[in-house]
Amino acid sequence: MTDAPPRERTRLYLITPPRIDDVAAFSDTIMRALDGGDIACLQLRLKTGDLIDLDATQALAEAVLRPVQDRGVAVIINDSVDLALDLGADGVHLGAADTPISAARATLGIDAIVGATCKASRHLAMEAGEQGADYVAFGSFYPTTTKERATPADPGVLSFWQGAMTLPCVAIGGITVENVATLVRAGADFIAVSSGVWDHPDGPDAAVAAFNVVMEQEAAAWA
Repeated sequence: MTDAPPRERTRLYLITPPRIDDVAAFSDTIMRALDGGDIACLQLRLKTGDLIDLDATQALAEAVLRPVQDRGVAVIINDSVDLALDLGADGVHLGAADTPISAARATLGIDAIVGATCKASRHLAMEAGEQGADYVAFGSFYPTTTKERATPADPGVLSFWQGAMTLPCVAIGGITVENVATLVRAGADFIAVSSGVWDHPDGPDAAVAAFNVVMEQEAAAWA
């Protein structure tokens, strides 16, 4: 019997607030966040209700996409495959009611990142993997103000997934520096954070640094 490969260190998956009134000012805020430490990717998630705000997303992407990519951070567009393609983003994140994963892959190509929201469902996650998703996202693990009607999830779904599957999993929903360790230990490959960074009292760079400290500590514990 071959031992399982060592688990890689959990990384941060940053998500924008659903509304940004001053693109220029928030562009600077994003770059400050990147100064705080390791970030795997940035998802542009600007919404009007449950629908992506295409104009706002494009305006923000035009300001930050290239500078963020130049820092080695992937840029993911929420919901819109066409916008991800037009902008030259690294990929797209899809909900259950969005474009099918297979269609997104056909449009964006084999090198694009395609992620899928799976809420608390192992079944949805397995289906997403079978359809070619690059990662699955579980949550909400804690109460969140970023998304209405969030589905509660238990950290056990992360432990199950980490133990049974090789496809990376993302934990999302109300995550802060204070509660993130539980989800890292449970098995999250990536931690998706929005208000836990943008609303941090010491600023986004301090928040990113603090998240990375916890992830480093947890990685050291299982090494």
